[in-house]
Amino acid sequence: MKFALCNEVLQPLPFARQCKLAADLGYDGLEVAPFTLAEDPMSITDQEAAAFRKVAEDHGLRIHGLHWLLVAPAGLSIVSEDAPLRRRTTDVMQRLVELCVALGGSYLVHGSPKQRSVPAGSKREQAWERARECLRAAGEAAARCGVTYCLEPLAPRETDLINTVEEAARMVDEIGLPALRTMIDCSAAGQAEAEPVHALMERWMPRGVIGHVQVNDPNRRGPGQGAMAFGPILQVMRRMEEAGHFPGIVGVEPFDYVPDGPGCAAHSIGYLRGVLQGLQSHG
Repeated sequence: MKFALCNEVLQPLPFARQCKLAADLGYDGLEVAPFTLAEDPMSITDQEAAAFRKVAEDHGLRIHGLHWLLVAPAGLSIVSEDAPLRRRTTDVMQRLVELCVALGGSYLVHGSPKQRSVPAGSKREQAWERARECLRAAGEAAARCGVTYCLEPLAPRETDLINTVEEAARMVDEIGLPALRTMIDCSAAGQAEAEPVHALMERWMPRGVIGHVQVNDPNRRGPGQGAMAFGPILQVMRRMEEAGHFPGIVGVEPFDYVPDGPGCAAHSIGYLRGVLQGLQSHG
């Protein structure tokens, strides 16, 4: 199992210093938010992406994937009534798939709640159909590039479209592309799902639809900084990885940094490594 720190946790440090700190703390890699690399990620060339990749590799890290995909450029939407805007958004999604490959990543996480919430005046069914069109294009790009595009269920406090793994899996099934999957964010699942996160994993991972996991507490802090018990979660992930149902890369994505970004990153990896060590020592 490999742990990738979501790099916005270490902003505003320059990228090279983010890599050094993450490596020093014991992370295996980074999960990158494209807007942290450039004000407009669409301006990043393949050559520049390769340079970021080399910086990470020089620190013994890998850029495992991308997340927070549609923050920039501003104004994107996969559900807007404006068809040209949706086409522009689709172009961005497809380019981010290419950038993921150039950066050395293997997956993308599509959360972006504001860019998929049902617009005023639209019905939920209409928003669903528009989202499906955009996600299909992203899944096709992912298939061409050999990466996985993961649709992230988010809590109702974030968006009113696709809140549970079941809903996300339905979208994935309707599109029917192996490169398009869903994922589990522990904080969102802890808020939106009826069953515990480890039980959710037990139910969905063997079905082959879970492409990634992000760990965080429902209080939006790092793992180990709230009430959620991660022992059962890591135990299931370890077993599912061994069975081939889970790729084994875990994104560490707190939102509320306590005491600060570096301190939260340090606490999170120390807690996770400690839990894993305890599980291993008990078989």
